[in-house]
Amino acid sequence: MSSEPSQLAVRLHTARLARSPVEQPPAGLLDVAGAYAVQAQGIALRISDGERPTGFKMGFTSRAKMAQMGVHEMIVGLLTDAMQVADGGSLERVRGIHPRVEPEIAFLLKRDLAEIPHAGLLSSAVEAAAPALEVIDSRYAGFRFSLPDVIADNTSAFSYAIGAWQSAPPGIENLGIALRLDGRDRQLGSSAAILGNPWRALEAAWQLARRHGLRNAPGSVLMAGAATAAEPLPTRGLVEAEVQGLGRVAIHIV
Repeated sequence: MSSEPSQLAVRLHTARLARSPVEQPPAGLLDVAGAYAVQAQGIALRISDGERPTGFKMGFTSRAKMAQMGVHEMIVGLLTDAMQVADGGSLERVRGIHPRVEPEIAFLLKRDLAEIPHAGLLSSAVEAAAPALEVIDSRYAGFRFSLPDVIADNTSAFSYAIGAWQSAPPGIENLGIALRLDGRDRQLGSSAAILGNPWRALEAAWQLARRHGLRNAPGSVLMAGAATAAEPLPTRGLVEAEVQGLGRVAIHIV
């Protein structure tokens, strides 16, 4: 890989730490494979800072989110322990550049997806499900990017919170989902918006993990992707996601 993509990984890492956005890289600098290589370099920088991988996050798994961001392909990023906020815990708004929040469903994985030989065995990889919140925060100015750009930026991963784990409820393919800010509904949707069925996000993650050499330890999390468009993160207040049959998760923005 040329030095320019390698420098992009450092620029994005620095932008996150400094909370200051950078411009998009030149058009054509990266293809999808090269973008995942930059993403891996960025994760290596986080690990060298003492962070520990905790799982995967899917991106652009809903038509609403694809339309909102002007992209057309699912992507995968990596989560770390530094990104996690406890259910009911606090997240400092000033840690981000221009963060947004979205409601999701999370899966608890008990197997390494890359080691599963075919899709028919994927259900054996899931131990539990939970309601989740994801806060995304692009490191690019204006929250503008191409598909390779956002992959390189680790799919805008910033923070996440997960509610209580439990067995996946019947009918998970069509559960009502609400995103609330200070008790008021801001987005209403269905788990059907996640590829028609959140289980399909698991298969998509499996395919992408095998294609790009991504590994996960037992006990890792898979964020299945947003069920609605994202909302700007408020400067303060209570943010909640409620998923029918799975319960709720909340974080305080301070």
